[in-house]
Amino acid sequence: MMSEMPWYNKGLFSSLNLRQKTLLTIGLTGLVLLVVFISGWMIDANLPTDFAIKMQAPSLSHPFGTDWMGRDMFTRTIKGLSLSIVIGIGASVISSIIATLLAFLASVNKWFDAFVSWLIDLFASIPHILLIMMISIALGKGAFGVIMAVAFSHWVNLTRVLRAEVLQINTSEYVALSNKLGRSKLWIAKEHILPLVLSQIFVGTLLVFPHAIMHEASVTFLGFGLSPHEPAIGIILSESMSYLAMGAWWLAFFPGLALLIVVLLFDIIGHNLKRLLDPGEANN
Repeated sequence: MMSEMPWYNKGLFSSLNLRQKTLLTIGLTGLVLLVVFISGWMIDANLPTDFAIKMQAPSLSHPFGTDWMGRDMFTRTIKGLSLSIVIGIGASVISSIIATLLAFLASVNKWFDAFVSWLIDLFASIPHILLIMMISIALGKGAFGVIMAVAFSHWVNLTRVLRAEVLQINTSEYVALSNKLGRSKLWIAKEHILPLVLSQIFVGTLLVFPHAIMHEASVTFLGFGLSPHEPAIGIILSESMSYLAMGAWWLAFFPGLALLIVVLLFDIIGHNLKRLLDPGEANN
């Protein structure tokens, strides 16, 4: 009986093959993030205050404690995470679109390639935080300003990867044959190049997200991002600095830990998708 059921000894997870384990990891991680996102958007932004329970340490009734207005920190943290996820997704998608357009632009001719290479070097030489702050201020800060600022500062690495892929595909025999048959560069890009780089674009978008959400929190913490009335993790961490000297460690610890976990979960999804789509990464 035992030999007929090998999973009984090894466990269900260990009996799965590498592809099944990867899919299961992606599914469970995505489910956790989806629950956090939906829970956050179901919470009213105007959280109730109760000064009778302000600055209470973590307890069974308030797992993350309460703040200086008696608001539940667990609820505030979940609400802030959902907003950070939206900003991170928006910024990573826009940055991937920019990277894709520039990579295809570089494949037009050597002049465009030189321009894209110069643009990559220019943006890579500017510190991310400084560039995000400048763009955010220029666009009036707020959610839109932060999304655009993070997007316009995180396309560089993905553009490098896609540019190299596109230039390599352009040297292939089937692209040369299409050129001889009179196919336009737009047709070649749509029919030959885009299908081959879609997986890199998708994985690259997910891998940009952890950087996007951390920089969003950082620039908001410094006061150049979201408005103080918005329930963002960066705002929560910035406000908590005034109370750490009073011993209210939970105001910064739990929101910061929750943000780190969300970033790591997205990073896990990105790396597992990379393993799933790229056989060469399967053993890494």
